[in-house]
Amino acid sequence: MIHVKVKLFAVYQEVYGKSELQLEIPSPTSVSQVLERLIAEHPKLEQWRDRTRFGVNLEFATPETILQNGDEVVLIPPVSGG
Repeated sequence: MIHVKVKLFAVYQEVYGKSELQLEIPSPTSVSQVLERLIAEHPKLEQWRDRTRFGVNLEFATPETILQNGDEVVLIPPVSGG
């Protein structure tokens, strides 16, 4: 098992009511599998599945990126504003 920090923004932060999660996950686990876990916990997040982008350790990442112990994962939903 490995430990990762998941930073939450916008709709993810609203649903969880906090700005970050500490997760213990099996190794290997991809970034998209972390998203799947969050959607399983809160099914209303399903609508954001295909529009969420990912970051790992302050760099954009693909959904297939395999996480390492201590990584910081960022889920980036689409945002708008002006």
